[in-house]
Amino acid sequence: MANHKSAIKRIRANAAKRLRNRYQAKTTRNAVKKLRGMNSKAEATELFRKVSSMLDRLAKKNVIHKNKAANNKSKLAKFVSKLS
Repeated sequence: MANHKSAIKRIRANAAKRLRNRYQAKTTRNAVKKLRGMNSKAEATELFRKVSSMLDRLAKKNVIHKNKAANNKSKLAKFVSKLS
């Protein structure tokens, strides 16, 4: 166990950040799955804007890699454009 006061505080802060990161990542994954299951182009376009923003935010905070976010956004944009 940590002996320094700052190390104990760092452990608490890391645990809180880990929970927040996991929650945001899971929420984004669920939104991506929801988008992939859509059939309406209008609804999918609206949701794509939100999902794209979520992916950018995760990449900015280094929760996911920036290239992973870019790949996901590219594939989702392709999917939405093919909807009729």
